[in-house]
Amino acid sequence: MKHVDLVIIGGGSAGLAAAIKAYDEGIQSILVLEKEKYLGGILLQCIHNGFGLTTFQEELTGPEYAHRYVEEVLKRPIDIKLETMVMEITPDKQVHYSNELEGYIIVQAGAIICATGCSERTRGAINIPGHRPAGIITAGLAQKYINIDGFHVGKRVFILGSGDIGLIMARRLRFEGVEVLGVAELMPYSNGLNRNLVQCLYDFNIPLFLHHTIKDIIGQTRIEKIVVGEVDDDFQFIPGTEKEFEIDALLLSVGLIPSNPILEKLGIALHPRTKGPWVDEQLQTEIPGIFACGNSLHVHDLVDFVSLEGEKAGVSASKYLKTELLTGTMISLKAGYGIGYVLPQRVHQNSLGPIQISYRVIKPYQNVTVLVRQGNCVVKKIRKPFLFPAEMEQISFSLSQLETDEEVWVEVQDA
Repeated sequence: MKHVDLVIIGGGSAGLAAAIKAYDEGIQSILVLEKEKYLGGILLQCIHNGFGLTTFQEELTGPEYAHRYVEEVLKRPIDIKLETMVMEITPDKQVHYSNELEGYIIVQAGAIICATGCSERTRGAINIPGHRPAGIITAGLAQKYINIDGFHVGKRVFILGSGDIGLIMARRLRFEGVEVLGVAELMPYSNGLNRNLVQCLYDFNIPLFLHHTIKDIIGQTRIEKIVVGEVDDDFQFIPGTEKEFEIDALLLSVGLIPSNPILEKLGIALHPRTKGPWVDEQLQTEIPGIFACGNSLHVHDLVDFVSLEGEKAGVSASKYLKTELLTGTMISLKAGYGIGYVLPQRVHQNSLGPIQISYRVIKPYQNVTVLVRQGNCVVKKIRKPFLFPAEMEQISFSLSQLETDEEVWVEVQDA
């Protein structure tokens, strides 16, 4: 059986960043396994700009951003296998994979980084009523059809969900001369970044119907019409608010889910909110030597943050292989009032330096205080003029401020 120091599952922005960083930290036996034909992940179909402002201090398209990392990986003697599917990993860190050239292979890894990205929610995941005709696709798949394959998806299109991919596709469709009749969002606020709302909807006069969703889909062989209705605070349809739209395509932008079938099969517990594994401040899962990063850990706002997290995983994996990783008593971090989730979910009591917590709120807030507390002791608090569910936030504190190993809470406090 072949032995490899570090196996990285996924060759997108997180996996590539992890590979580069781990190699530069002195780990030279690295294997990257990628299921697609090319490295770069979802970035390859994101031809719009806006990437790289944090990482490279310049604005790049998705393929340009990916190319920067691919170039750096190829400068290093890192083993890369494309069109390779990972079948399973074991608690003792054996990796089972398969491809056309090698068949079924098992390698023994010293450490594993899972950077498997995320997938889109489909119609079946949200139970939209009505007929089941052709012409109903996810926004990401529509993006691939248009940007990679050169296919049109329709001439009169409606979009359900105001996630960033849906907003970006609304603009992309307009560039292609497609009539975008509107975007419906179940919540009373958009789930996309504010800049995408402005640049992709408002600048093109595309209507946004907040607190609306689809009540019926009509069509036999292909979608012909949808009925959209307003909902109340209990998400029940309000009679008399129905609106009909004649369309030939419906795009779904109703959320992304971290893709972790390998970790689930292994028995690693997934966080109920993020759908990614529970990790410590070193991005290590409950099994020593197995790490997670990027959109397989939690869905990020910007790819720059995905890459930075991949680098962090690469450093942690290298420390594990050098037996330099922190161990010992852990302190749990909890999401309190107004907070959807925090990450990491636990930290080592002997952790050095400040602890940075990422958090996401459950609804928009104005003029509030975010505080970190242990029991009745407030460890840190900051004023926030605005907080949005679509934007990940950070707050940091020092473990020296804690008096015990009691759990620590992050919460919103109204003004």
